[in-house]
Amino acid sequence: MSAKETLPGVTYRDHLVGFALAAAYLALLLATAPALGMARDEGTYVIAANRYAEWFELLGTDRIAALAPPAIDQRWEFNHEHPGLIKSFFSLSVLADRKLHLFTTPSQAYRLPGMVTGALLLWLVYIFGARTVGRQAGMIGALALALMPQYFYHAHLACFDVPIAFFLTLVVYAYFRSLTDARWSILVGLTYGLALATKHNAWILPGVLLIHFVWMSIAETFRRRRTKRSTISTVPYWLFAMIALGPLVFVGTWPWLWQNTRDRVEEYARFHLHHDFYNMAYFGLNYYRPPFPISYPFVMTLFTVPVTTLVLLGFALIARLPTYMPWPFGRFFRPEGLKRRDVLRTDVLFVGCMLAPLVVIALPSTPIFGGTKHWMPAYPFLALYAGWAGRRVIRRLRAIIRPLAPRGEALLAPGVALILLAPSFVETAHSHPFGLAHYTWAAGFTPGAADHGMNRQFWGYTTGSLGPFFARHLPHSGSIWICDTMPEAFEQLKRDHVLAEDARIAWTMAEADFAIVHHEHHFAEVDGQLWVAFGVEPVFVLTHDGVPIISVYENPTRRALHRWGPAR
Repeated sequence: MSAKETLPGVTYRDHLVGFALAAAYLALLLATAPALGMARDEGTYVIAANRYAEWFELLGTDRIAALAPPAIDQRWEFNHEHPGLIKSFFSLSVLADRKLHLFTTPSQAYRLPGMVTGALLLWLVYIFGARTVGRQAGMIGALALALMPQYFYHAHLACFDVPIAFFLTLVVYAYFRSLTDARWSILVGLTYGLALATKHNAWILPGVLLIHFVWMSIAETFRRRRTKRSTISTVPYWLFAMIALGPLVFVGTWPWLWQNTRDRVEEYARFHLHHDFYNMAYFGLNYYRPPFPISYPFVMTLFTVPVTTLVLLGFALIARLPTYMPWPFGRFFRPEGLKRRDVLRTDVLFVGCMLAPLVVIALPSTPIFGGTKHWMPAYPFLALYAGWAGRRVIRRLRAIIRPLAPRGEALLAPGVALILLAPSFVETAHSHPFGLAHYTWAAGFTPGAADHGMNRQFWGYTTGSLGPFFARHLPHSGSIWICDTMPEAFEQLKRDHVLAEDARIAWTMAEADFAIVHHEHHFAEVDGQLWVAFGVEPVFVLTHDGVPIISVYENPTRRALHRWGPAR
């Protein structure tokens, strides 16, 4: 059997299905985005996008001036810790909104590119699934990914975590296709360049692909000796393309690298190789320096991915175990229902792409400063395995139902998929807009996670949920001590009309009308300070499933001045 015979055909109808899935998810993200306050990192990228927008405007009016080194450095120096590609998309989206008035709130313009990549990833997962494990599996996998609470939250943001998951999956897809059609190697190089230009997660991917390629090539060499014919090339054209084209795209899409390229690339690499350590709570301990727990990414995946998806994943990994076991074990064991020899060793590829991001974070010296977003590139492959297991459930039930109720067979697949995905839908709908604070059944839901001493939130994104309270009670030109909220994120809340235009940031508690505390372990001392300054009883507590997320304290001195009440 040839390698091409192992690849089911994907037609334009499949791409129409994928497009419809992506369009529906994008519409959902746009509709639900206003409920999410802008997060701290988003505030930084908003500043960068605004500066990039100035450069693009200058490029359109005076190309020579825009390409001059001082003009580039003036606008691209800020936040050069991260590549410029996605922030460029943010800025172009903002420029389009300024001219065409596309969005109901300004923040949606910054967030649109991230939402688009989140939607496109569902399309890609469906197509990848249709080509490798079947259309039903691809659709269930895409929906399982869409209905992960953490993915749903991050897909809204003007950040890089969902975009890098999309681009890395796209590189893997192009690599997979290049194994039977060398022309796809060019796309491997180009898409890898886009991944490099998105986030540093891309650094480890060549190693993952090389492990798979060596594994597959060794197996192909033995097979070739037996059959006297070859079906796939063991020349790594894809690797040559990554080496040749990836850096060109990386540098070409980031003007900050156009001068002093070597020194600046080294500076960028040093920043991430020696990244600052942030606070992260895990089972009651606040970790702010290594060594970090090896179990962290695995337990957090267990606690944040819907349990039905994880059960399907576990079933698939056990059922397909022989397909990614080393020789000679794989030749003696074959899962039931896998009758075709997969010369491309697809399971080795998928398992590697799923495990690598988690293993990197599990290393005790790896900085943990953002929770599940760091291994989100693993989730498309996790979802594909869940989709495969869902397809197996459908096939087993079809064999039972067909003799008993032939007319009900047509409804079986959508009905089973609905049952399998319904818990994930309920979890995700319930988690919004507290996606980072939400935990699933395995943790005892959000209250159980609080009892376990898990991290409740980070980035200060939940400040946006206080909009209705401050609309009623913040006096004109009132001030707020904003705890973990970034000032630019606070200003964006005002531009989005979540907060009043005259709301001000108080830089000390004493001068604030209100002070907020985000309930994270390393802010416990802030609670104590506010009890001394303002009293022990907050005037409002924002909760998710009864778990405090933010407490709001009122300055009694300022209250006497403003006569606190419905001021607006």
